[in-house]
Amino acid sequence: MLLKFAKYEGAGNDFILLDDREERFTPDPARIARLCDRHFGIGADGLMTLRRSSELDCSMRYYNADGSEGEMCGNGARCFTLFAEHLGVGGEVKFFDAADGLHMARILRTRGLAGDIEVGMLNVSEIRDGGSWWALDTGVPHFVEFVPDVSAVDVVGRGRTIRHDARFPRGTNVDFVEELGEGHLRVRTYERGVENETLACGTGVTAAAIVTSYVRQPAVHRFRIEVPGGELKVRFRHEAGTQHYTDIRLTGPARRVFEGEFDTENF
Repeated sequence: MLLKFAKYEGAGNDFILLDDREERFTPDPARIARLCDRHFGIGADGLMTLRRSSELDCSMRYYNADGSEGEMCGNGARCFTLFAEHLGVGGEVKFFDAADGLHMARILRTRGLAGDIEVGMLNVSEIRDGGSWWALDTGVPHFVEFVPDVSAVDVVGRGRTIRHDARFPRGTNVDFVEELGEGHLRVRTYERGVENETLACGTGVTAAAIVTSYVRQPAVHRFRIEVPGGELKVRFRHEAGTQHYTDIRLTGPARRVFEGEFDTENF
């Protein structure tokens, strides 16, 4: 069976997008892993399907490059939103569900096959303090550690070790954060499910911004974050004296790279 796909990227985080409103795609983990393989498949950090929703504009399901289902992906959600826009699904503001809950996304600007997208993330109500590290869930679990220079960190080596640490029974993404100034960060992330460093991680920069505000910059609620694949922005509201962060918004670029089709029998 031939299926059409589109390849999108957001700050270098790349994804395979499938219009599955007719529900022709079976999300088999082994098939997804082969499709995401950069040598034997299309190549991507993950795969997403767009399906119909009875109450919202559409429904998003995200799968990691290893074929496992992920709860949420911030950069993926922005690419998903632009994909929905290119399909004519929803309006300037789109409402969709993912495995972690309901989300709202806004098309801020489009330029040909690219656009700037703002995605609403789920509220954060608990931050675990490990003394020299912090852990929280921004749609997926994240470990955050401040370092003086992210370029000097062995992200893959240290990230893989922490990702499998017994302290995190669900596994965790691992973020290394360098403060460049007030409201200005540089972040590198090891992603669970990809099992490697990625060029950007939307839930990761969200976690980094919230932890930086909580620990280092309590008066700052807007952050500009440099990642290897570009720049992202995070803003939120915070109840002083609490761990409650609401109205969290992740903003950044998304772009359709190319379209094609694949034969399911070949994967």
